[in-house]
Amino acid sequence: MLKELAQADDAVAACADAAAWALPEHELIGALDAAHRLQQRLAAVALTLIREIDGRGTARTHGASNTAVWLRERLRLTVPAARRLIDLATALDTGNPGIRQALADGHITLDQARVIADTVDTVNRSADAETADKALGVLVAWASQFDPTHLRTLGTRILDHVAPDIADAATHAALDAEARRATRDRHLTLSEQTDGRLRLTATLDAETAGLFRAAIDPLTAPSGPDDTRSPGQRRHDGLAEVCRLALRTGELPDSGGDSAQIVVTTTYDALTAKLGAGTLDTGLQLTPDTVRRLACDATILPTVLGGTGQVLDVGRQRRLITGPLRRALVLRDRGCAFPGCDRPPRWCQAHHIHHWADGGTTSLANAVLLCGHHHRHLHHNDWTVHLAGDGRPEFVPPAWLDPEQLPRRNHYHRRT
Repeated sequence: MLKELAQADDAVAACADAAAWALPEHELIGALDAAHRLQQRLAAVALTLIREIDGRGTARTHGASNTAVWLRERLRLTVPAARRLIDLATALDTGNPGIRQALADGHITLDQARVIADTVDTVNRSADAETADKALGVLVAWASQFDPTHLRTLGTRILDHVAPDIADAATHAALDAEARRATRDRHLTLSEQTDGRLRLTATLDAETAGLFRAAIDPLTAPSGPDDTRSPGQRRHDGLAEVCRLALRTGELPDSGGDSAQIVVTTTYDALTAKLGAGTLDTGLQLTPDTVRRLACDATILPTVLGGTGQVLDVGRQRRLITGPLRRALVLRDRGCAFPGCDRPPRWCQAHHIHHWADGGTTSLANAVLLCGHHHRHLHHNDWTVHLAGDGRPEFVPPAWLDPEQLPRRNHYHRRT
């Protein structure tokens, strides 16, 4: 397979270097059709490979918590996109080989394959295999005329075409299936931008969407005739107010031994002089004015830093890594320190590099922040961890994974 794919890669590279401007219009359109068809056929191959990798448990063997996270690191996909590929690969392998074949033949697109798989799955819940096969044939034929959105709409009435006698009962099954898909596809992605801002991307299920609108809508109305904020800015400010209200309740769960809070680290002299910037425990920088405003409500933690940014003064030692010591650990590691992991500090545990039971001390020099999965992975596998000369954690993989055992770092968490 690798040899065949290498030949295909060479052919595509030759086409990429060709002068498209020199083609007559009919060849230009024909080349676009051929490239699009090839893209779908390659997608079918990729789905087959993803299904096999997921079935073998390759991701956990390599230290990732699941296949979606492994695909993110390997192929630079987002986790939601990786999950959608895994779900589709599983669906096409376990119950819909006809859809995979249509994709491999270039007759349908990847998005159409998702729609057809969901629709055929719904039909299977309401009718027999013969009816499902008929539905598959009709949907593949429709795919030559309709885009995925229109195809999904038509799919809700597929039984009117292939099995009208059970169409009414199937309508209820389709609604249930749509609710299950909404639950499956729900997600919220937080992406840090280089200037300290945060981009939110979310798909909410119907219930959560209702809760969100009920909470934010009353806070997004214009404050008066002089309010010049755009609707998007008002929604932003409304979300900020919802978060402030939630933090004031005192009912949020603890975070690694500390109550939920906003922690701003700065120096006392810089704060009083109105000159020093501050740093949130997530690593984002704040202006001096913002630091002084948050000082009214949030805890200000003066921290002594060395020349490399290593925290030197973290309070007294304890057996458990909590309080000031944990906050110092969060400032250093930003989240799970295992290579490729994006888990935030609130999901992480503090790990003694030299185990407490073996005489290890509770100190910043003997601690590393790890999520639950990688904490267990480190205890039960051949990975080792140490602090490099600059005070940052480095992980050495086992020889079977990397014969040279080159140290690896987590580059996911933003450094300031």
